[in-house]
Amino acid sequence: MNMETLLSDSIKETPPSFVRGILKAASDPNVISFAGGLPNPATFPKEELSESAKRVVKTYGSLVFQYSVTAGLPQLRQYIADRYNRIFQLSLTPDNVIITTGSQQALDLIGKVFLDRGDGVVVERPTYLAALQAFSMRQPEFYPVELTEEGMDPGQLEEALQNPVKVVYTIPDFQNPTGLTASGGNRERIRGILKSRNVVLVEDDPYGELRFEGERLPYIGAGKLSCSILLGTFSKTVAPGMRTGFLISENRELLHYLSVAKEACDLHTNIFSQYILWDYLENNDLDAHIAKIKTLYQKQAQAMTDAMARYFPAMVRYTKPKGGMFLWVTLPEGVSAMSLFPKALEKGVAFVPGDPFYADRKNVGTMRLNFTNADCATIEEGIRRLGELLKNCTSAR
Repeated sequence: MNMETLLSDSIKETPPSFVRGILKAASDPNVISFAGGLPNPATFPKEELSESAKRVVKTYGSLVFQYSVTAGLPQLRQYIADRYNRIFQLSLTPDNVIITTGSQQALDLIGKVFLDRGDGVVVERPTYLAALQAFSMRQPEFYPVELTEEGMDPGQLEEALQNPVKVVYTIPDFQNPTGLTASGGNRERIRGILKSRNVVLVEDDPYGELRFEGERLPYIGAGKLSCSILLGTFSKTVAPGMRTGFLISENRELLHYLSVAKEACDLHTNIFSQYILWDYLENNDLDAHIAKIKTLYQKQAQAMTDAMARYFPAMVRYTKPKGGMFLWVTLPEGVSAMSLFPKALEKGVAFVPGDPFYADRKNVGTMRLNFTNADCATIEEGIRRLGELLKNCTSAR
Protein backbone atom coordinates (compact mmCIF):
# COMPACT_ATOMS: atom_id res chain seq x y z
CA MET A 1 0.00 0.00 0.00
CA ASN A 2 1.28 3.47 -0.90
CA MET A 3 -0.08 5.47 2.03
CA GLU A 4 1.34 8.73 0.70
CA THR A 5 -1.03 8.68 -2.27
CA LEU A 6 -4.04 8.11 0.02
CA LEU A 7 -3.40 10.92 2.46
CA SER A 8 -5.10 14.31 2.15
CA ASP A 9 -3.03 17.41 1.51
CA SER A 10 -4.22 18.85 4.82
CA ILE A 11 -2.92 16.00 6.97
CA LYS A 12 0.39 16.08 5.13
CA GLU A 13 0.69 19.77 6.01
CA THR A 14 -0.21 19.32 9.69
CA PRO A 15 2.76 18.77 12.03
CA PRO A 16 2.49 16.33 14.94
CA SER A 17 2.56 17.89 18.39
CA PHE A 18 6.13 18.21 19.63
CA VAL A 19 4.91 18.15 23.23
CA ARG A 20 2.95 14.93 22.71
CA GLY A 21 5.99 13.45 21.04
CA ILE A 22 8.33 14.14 23.96
CA LEU A 23 5.98 13.23 26.81
CA LYS A 24 7.04 9.58 26.60
CA ALA A 25 10.68 10.51 27.12
CA ALA A 26 9.73 13.01 29.79
CA SER A 27 7.63 10.41 31.65
CA ASP A 28 10.78 8.55 32.76
CA PRO A 29 10.65 8.69 36.59
CA ASN A 30 14.28 9.84 36.58
CA VAL A 31 13.39 12.88 34.46
CA ILE A 32 12.08 16.10 36.03
CA SER A 33 9.64 17.35 33.43
CA PHE A 34 8.74 20.99 32.88
CA ALA A 35 7.52 20.04 29.40
CA GLY A 36 3.81 19.25 29.65
CA GLY A 37 1.07 21.80 30.17
CA LEU A 38 -0.32 19.80 33.05
CA PRO A 39 -2.39 21.20 35.92
CA ASN A 40 -1.32 19.93 39.32
CA PRO A 41 -3.31 16.74 40.18
CA ALA A 42 -3.53 17.96 43.79
CA THR A 43 -6.03 20.57 42.54
CA PHE A 44 -8.52 18.05 41.13
CA PRO A 45 -11.67 17.97 43.35
CA LYS A 46 -11.89 14.17 43.26
CA GLU A 47 -14.26 13.61 46.18
CA GLU A 48 -16.65 16.38 45.12
CA LEU A 49 -16.76 15.13 41.52
CA SER A 50 -17.38 11.59 42.75
CA GLU A 51 -20.35 12.83 44.78
CA SER A 52 -21.65 14.76 41.77
CA ALA A 53 -21.39 11.67 39.55
CA LYS A 54 -23.47 9.64 42.00
CA ARG A 55 -26.00 12.44 42.44
CA VAL A 56 -26.65 13.08 38.74
CA VAL A 57 -27.16 9.38 38.00
CA LYS A 58 -29.57 9.08 40.90
CA THR A 59 -31.40 12.31 40.04
CA TYR A 60 -31.49 12.28 36.24
CA GLY A 61 -31.20 8.57 35.42
CA SER A 62 -31.01 7.72 31.74
CA LEU A 63 -30.86 11.38 30.68
CA VAL A 64 -27.17 11.53 31.58
CA PHE A 65 -26.45 8.60 29.23
CA GLN A 66 -28.65 9.62 26.28
CA TYR A 67 -27.87 11.72 23.20
CA SER A 68 -28.28 15.43 23.83
CA VAL A 69 -28.34 18.83 22.10
CA THR A 70 -25.30 20.04 20.15
CA ALA A 71 -24.89 23.33 22.03
CA GLY A 72 -24.54 21.54 25.35
CA LEU A 73 -26.39 21.16 28.65
CA PRO A 74 -28.61 24.27 29.02
CA GLN A 75 -27.98 24.52 32.76
CA LEU A 76 -24.21 24.49 32.27
CA ARG A 77 -24.45 27.12 29.53
CA GLN A 78 -26.57 29.26 31.86
CA TYR A 79 -23.92 28.95 34.58
CA ILE A 80 -21.19 30.07 32.16
CA ALA A 81 -23.26 33.00 30.88
CA ASP A 82 -24.07 34.14 34.43
CA ARG A 83 -20.43 33.90 35.52
CA TYR A 84 -19.10 35.94 32.60
CA ASN A 85 -21.87 38.49 32.98
CA ARG A 86 -20.95 38.93 36.63
CA ILE A 87 -17.18 39.15 36.16
CA PHE A 88 -17.01 41.09 32.89
CA GLN A 89 -20.38 42.91 32.80
CA LEU A 90 -21.39 41.15 29.58
CA SER A 91 -24.99 40.50 28.49
CA LEU A 92 -24.87 36.82 27.64
CA THR A 93 -27.64 34.23 27.55
CA PRO A 94 -27.19 30.45 27.27
CA ASP A 95 -27.71 30.86 23.52
CA ASN A 96 -24.38 32.71 23.36
CA VAL A 97 -22.51 29.63 24.62
CA ILE A 98 -21.56 26.35 22.91
CA ILE A 99 -19.99 23.58 24.99
CA THR A 100 -17.00 22.01 23.22
CA THR A 101 -14.79 19.00 23.82
CA GLY A 102 -12.06 21.08 25.37
CA SER A 103 -11.20 24.47 23.90
CA GLN A 104 -8.99 22.55 21.47
CA GLN A 105 -12.13 21.45 19.63
CA ALA A 106 -13.23 25.07 19.43
CA LEU A 107 -10.00 25.88 17.55
CA ASP A 108 -10.70 23.04 15.14
CA LEU A 109 -14.27 24.25 14.56
CA ILE A 110 -13.09 27.80 13.93
CA GLY A 111 -10.67 26.53 11.32
CA LYS A 112 -13.37 24.50 9.60
CA VAL A 113 -15.88 27.35 9.53
CA PHE A 114 -13.63 30.21 8.44
CA LEU A 115 -10.51 28.95 6.70
CA ASP A 116 -9.83 27.67 3.21
CA ARG A 117 -6.43 26.95 1.74
CA GLY A 118 -4.36 30.14 1.61
CA ASP A 119 -6.61 32.21 3.87
CA GLY A 120 -4.78 34.43 6.34
CA VAL A 121 -4.50 33.87 10.09
CA VAL A 122 -2.73 36.40 12.31
CA VAL A 123 -1.03 34.75 15.28
CA GLU A 124 1.31 35.99 17.96
CA ARG A 125 5.01 35.25 17.63
CA PRO A 126 5.33 32.90 19.50
CA THR A 127 1.91 31.31 19.95
CA TYR A 128 0.15 28.19 21.25
CA LEU A 129 1.54 25.26 19.27
CA ALA A 130 -1.75 23.29 19.24
CA ALA A 131 -3.53 26.30 17.70
CA LEU A 132 -0.99 26.26 14.88
CA GLN A 133 -1.63 22.54 14.55
CA ALA A 134 -5.43 22.90 14.48
CA PHE A 135 -5.39 25.74 11.95
CA SER A 136 -2.77 23.96 9.81
CA MET A 137 -5.39 21.34 8.94
CA ARG A 138 -7.02 24.04 6.78
CA GLN A 139 -3.70 24.95 5.05
CA PRO A 140 -3.88 28.70 5.79
CA GLU A 141 -1.21 31.36 5.46
CA PHE A 142 0.09 32.45 8.86
CA TYR A 143 1.02 36.07 9.50
CA PRO A 144 2.95 36.18 12.80
CA VAL A 145 2.96 39.41 14.81
CA GLU A 146 5.64 39.95 17.44
CA LEU A 147 4.50 39.49 21.03
CA THR A 148 5.91 42.15 23.35
CA GLU A 149 5.62 42.49 27.12
CA GLU A 150 2.58 44.72 26.47
CA GLY A 151 0.91 42.26 24.07
CA MET A 152 0.62 41.88 20.31
CA ASP A 153 2.57 44.62 18.51
CA PRO A 154 -0.08 47.03 17.11
CA GLY A 155 2.07 48.33 14.27
CA GLN A 156 2.91 44.86 13.05
CA LEU A 157 -0.76 43.87 13.36
CA GLU A 158 -1.78 46.71 11.06
CA GLU A 159 0.84 45.58 8.55
CA ALA A 160 -0.33 41.97 8.74
CA LEU A 161 -3.92 43.05 8.12
CA GLN A 162 -2.90 44.40 4.72
CA ASN A 163 -2.97 40.74 3.70
CA PRO A 164 -6.17 38.69 3.08
CA VAL A 165 -6.67 37.84 6.77
CA LYS A 166 -9.83 36.15 8.04
CA VAL A 167 -8.89 35.29 11.65
CA VAL A 168 -6.84 37.02 14.34
CA TYR A 169 -5.87 34.63 17.15
CA THR A 170 -4.58 35.85 20.51
CA ILE A 171 -4.12 34.59 24.08
CA PRO A 172 -4.51 37.78 26.14
CA ASP A 173 -3.89 36.41 29.63
CA PHE A 174 -0.77 34.47 30.74
CA GLN A 175 -0.06 33.51 27.17
CA ASN A 176 1.02 30.02 26.22
CA PRO A 177 3.99 29.73 25.84
CA THR A 178 5.38 32.98 27.30
CA GLY A 179 3.24 33.63 30.37
CA LEU A 180 2.86 37.26 29.24
CA THR A 181 -0.37 39.26 29.60
CA ALA A 182 -1.59 42.00 27.27
CA SER A 183 -1.85 45.36 29.04
CA GLY A 184 -5.07 47.36 29.20
CA GLY A 185 -3.69 49.95 26.81
CA ASN A 186 -2.58 47.33 24.33
CA ARG A 187 -6.03 45.75 24.36
CA GLU A 188 -7.61 49.11 23.57
CA ARG A 189 -5.23 49.68 20.67
CA ILE A 190 -5.83 46.21 19.23
CA ARG A 191 -9.59 46.71 19.59
CA GLY A 192 -9.37 50.02 17.73
CA ILE A 193 -7.43 48.42 14.89
CA LEU A 194 -9.91 45.57 14.50
CA LYS A 195 -13.11 47.58 14.95
CA SER A 196 -13.52 48.44 11.27
CA ARG A 197 -12.02 45.23 9.88
CA ASN A 198 -13.96 42.31 8.47
CA VAL A 199 -12.09 39.68 10.49
CA VAL A 200 -12.90 37.24 13.27
CA LEU A 201 -11.09 37.87 16.56
CA VAL A 202 -10.48 34.72 18.60
CA GLU A 203 -9.50 35.34 22.23
CA ASP A 204 -8.31 32.10 23.78
CA ASP A 205 -8.49 32.33 27.57
CA PRO A 206 -7.76 29.05 29.35
CA TYR A 207 -5.64 30.71 32.05
CA GLY A 208 -7.39 33.98 32.96
CA GLU A 209 -8.94 32.51 36.13
CA LEU A 210 -5.44 31.63 37.38
CA ARG A 211 -4.28 35.20 38.07
CA PHE A 212 -2.40 35.26 41.38
CA GLU A 213 -1.18 38.86 41.15
CA GLY A 214 -3.04 41.99 40.01
CA GLU A 215 -6.57 42.46 38.66
CA ARG A 216 -8.31 40.83 35.70
CA LEU A 217 -8.55 43.00 32.60
CA PRO A 218 -11.44 43.39 30.13
CA TYR A 219 -11.26 41.33 26.97
CA ILE A 220 -10.37 42.87 23.62
CA GLY A 221 -13.46 41.77 21.75
CA ALA A 222 -16.01 40.16 24.09
CA GLY A 223 -18.92 42.57 24.45
CA LYS A 224 -17.17 45.14 22.25
CA LEU A 225 -16.52 43.69 18.77
CA SER A 226 -19.38 42.21 16.76
CA CYS A 227 -17.31 39.44 15.18
CA SER A 228 -15.41 37.99 18.11
CA ILE A 229 -15.19 34.61 19.78
CA LEU A 230 -14.06 33.96 23.36
CA LEU A 231 -12.75 30.51 24.29
CA GLY A 232 -12.77 29.09 27.80
CA THR A 233 -12.31 25.78 29.54
CA PHE A 234 -12.75 23.98 32.86
CA SER A 235 -9.56 21.99 32.23
CA LYS A 236 -7.44 24.35 34.32
CA THR A 237 -9.93 25.01 37.11
CA VAL A 238 -11.68 21.65 37.61
CA ALA A 239 -10.25 18.68 35.67
CA PRO A 240 -8.59 18.44 32.24
CA GLY A 241 -9.65 14.84 31.67
CA MET A 242 -13.32 15.86 31.53
CA ARG A 243 -12.52 17.68 28.26
CA THR A 244 -15.15 20.35 28.84
CA GLY A 245 -14.52 23.69 27.19
CA PHE A 246 -16.76 26.33 25.66
CA LEU A 247 -16.91 29.14 23.17
CA ILE A 248 -18.81 32.38 23.63
CA SER A 249 -19.99 34.88 21.06
CA GLU A 250 -22.71 37.49 20.86
CA ASN A 251 -22.86 36.99 17.09
CA ARG A 252 -25.74 34.54 16.55
CA GLU A 253 -24.97 34.05 12.84
CA LEU A 254 -21.41 33.10 13.65
CA LEU A 255 -22.61 30.68 16.36
CA HIS A 256 -25.00 29.04 13.89
CA TYR A 257 -22.17 28.02 11.58
CA LEU A 258 -20.00 26.85 14.47
CA SER A 259 -22.90 24.73 15.70
CA VAL A 260 -23.32 23.15 12.26
CA ALA A 261 -19.61 22.32 12.22
CA LYS A 262 -19.88 20.73 15.66
CA GLU A 263 -22.90 18.66 14.59
CA ALA A 264 -20.81 17.28 11.74
CA CYS A 265 -17.89 16.63 14.07
CA ASP A 266 -19.30 14.86 17.14
CA LEU A 267 -23.03 15.68 17.53
CA HIS A 268 -22.35 16.94 21.07
CA THR A 269 -19.76 16.91 23.84
CA ASN A 270 -19.92 14.12 26.44
CA ILE A 271 -23.20 14.85 28.22
CA PHE A 272 -22.39 12.75 31.30
CA SER A 273 -19.33 14.91 31.98
CA GLN A 274 -21.44 18.03 31.46
CA TYR A 275 -24.00 16.90 34.03
CA ILE A 276 -21.27 16.03 36.55
CA LEU A 277 -19.53 19.36 36.01
CA TRP A 278 -22.74 21.36 36.30
CA ASP A 279 -23.70 19.55 39.52
CA TYR A 280 -20.22 20.18 40.92
CA LEU A 281 -20.45 23.89 40.10
CA GLU A 282 -23.92 24.17 41.65
CA ASN A 283 -22.94 22.45 44.89
CA ASN A 284 -19.44 23.81 45.47
CA ASP A 285 -17.73 27.20 45.62
CA LEU A 286 -15.69 27.43 42.41
CA ASP A 287 -14.09 30.72 43.42
CA ALA A 288 -12.84 29.25 46.70
CA HIS A 289 -11.48 26.25 44.81
CA ILE A 290 -9.70 28.50 42.28
CA ALA A 291 -8.25 30.57 45.14
CA LYS A 292 -6.52 27.43 46.45
CA ILE A 293 -5.15 26.66 42.98
CA LYS A 294 -3.78 30.19 42.65
CA THR A 295 -2.08 30.03 46.05
CA LEU A 296 -0.35 26.79 45.05
CA TYR A 297 0.67 28.02 41.61
CA GLN A 298 2.04 31.29 42.95
CA LYS A 299 4.35 29.34 45.28
CA GLN A 300 5.48 27.11 42.42
CA ALA A 301 6.08 30.04 40.04
CA GLN A 302 8.06 31.85 42.75
CA ALA A 303 10.08 28.71 43.43
CA MET A 304 11.00 28.49 39.75
CA THR A 305 11.99 32.13 39.27
CA ASP A 306 13.92 32.14 42.57
CA ALA A 307 15.82 29.03 41.46
CA MET A 308 16.53 30.63 38.08
CA ALA A 309 18.00 33.66 39.83
CA ARG A 310 20.33 31.33 41.73
CA TYR A 311 21.34 28.86 39.02
CA PHE A 312 20.93 30.45 35.57
CA PRO A 313 23.72 32.43 33.90
CA ALA A 314 23.15 36.19 34.00
CA MET A 315 22.73 36.41 30.20
CA VAL A 316 19.71 34.07 30.26
CA ARG A 317 16.43 36.00 30.49
CA TYR A 318 13.02 34.73 31.63
CA THR A 319 9.50 36.05 32.10
CA LYS A 320 7.93 36.43 35.53
CA PRO A 321 4.24 35.63 35.05
CA LYS A 322 1.53 36.95 37.34
CA GLY A 323 -0.64 33.88 36.76
CA GLY A 324 -1.17 30.94 34.48
CA MET A 325 1.07 27.89 34.14
CA PHE A 326 4.16 28.80 32.11
CA LEU A 327 7.18 31.00 31.82
CA TRP A 328 9.48 31.65 28.87
CA VAL A 329 13.25 31.50 28.79
CA THR A 330 15.37 33.38 26.25
CA LEU A 331 18.92 32.13 25.70
CA PRO A 332 21.90 34.13 24.45
CA GLU A 333 21.97 34.73 20.70
CA GLY A 334 23.23 31.75 18.73
CA VAL A 335 22.19 29.10 21.28
CA SER A 336 19.50 26.73 19.96
CA ALA A 337 17.11 25.34 22.56
CA MET A 338 16.32 22.43 20.26
CA SER A 339 19.96 21.36 20.30
CA LEU A 340 19.99 21.60 24.10
CA PHE A 341 16.96 19.37 24.54
CA PRO A 342 18.68 15.94 24.25
CA LYS A 343 21.49 17.17 26.51
CA ALA A 344 18.91 18.22 29.09
CA LEU A 345 17.30 14.79 28.96
CA GLU A 346 20.68 13.27 29.70
CA LYS A 347 20.80 15.44 32.83
CA GLY A 348 17.30 14.26 33.75
CA VAL A 349 15.30 17.40 32.99
CA ALA A 350 12.85 18.17 30.17
CA PHE A 351 11.46 21.38 28.69
CA VAL A 352 9.79 22.37 25.42
CA PRO A 353 12.12 24.10 22.93
CA GLY A 354 10.64 27.22 21.38
CA ASP A 355 10.56 26.01 17.76
CA PRO A 356 7.03 24.50 17.65
CA PHE A 357 5.55 27.76 18.99
CA TYR A 358 6.61 29.70 15.91
CA ALA A 359 4.89 29.66 12.53
CA ASP A 360 7.97 31.01 10.79
CA ARG A 361 11.17 30.28 12.77
CA LYS A 362 13.46 27.34 13.50
CA ASN A 363 16.44 26.73 15.82
CA VAL A 364 15.36 29.53 18.12
CA GLY A 365 16.96 30.27 21.47
CA THR A 366 13.80 30.09 23.56
CA MET A 367 12.10 27.45 25.69
CA ARG A 368 8.85 27.00 27.62
CA LEU A 369 8.82 25.77 31.21
CA ASN A 370 5.73 24.60 33.09
CA PHE A 371 5.78 25.28 36.84
CA THR A 372 2.45 23.80 37.94
CA ASN A 373 3.09 20.05 37.86
CA ALA A 374 6.06 19.71 40.22
CA ASP A 375 6.53 20.48 43.90
CA CYS A 376 8.88 23.26 44.95
CA ALA A 377 11.75 20.95 45.88
CA THR A 378 11.54 19.19 42.52
CA ILE A 379 11.42 22.55 40.75
CA GLU A 380 14.57 23.62 42.61
CA GLU A 381 16.46 20.48 41.57
CA GLY A 382 15.27 20.63 37.96
CA ILE A 383 16.30 24.26 37.55
CA ARG A 384 19.67 23.48 39.17
CA ARG A 385 20.30 20.75 36.58
CA LEU A 386 19.17 22.99 33.75
CA GLY A 387 21.33 25.83 35.09
CA GLU A 388 24.42 23.60 35.00
CA LEU A 389 23.71 22.77 31.35
CA LEU A 390 23.17 26.42 30.44
CA LYS A 391 26.38 27.49 32.18
CA ASN A 392 28.36 24.85 30.27
CA CYS A 393 26.79 25.93 26.96
CA THR A 394 27.30 29.65 27.48
CA SER A 395 30.84 29.31 28.80
CA ALA A 396 31.80 27.19 25.77
CA ARG A 397 30.81 29.97 23.36
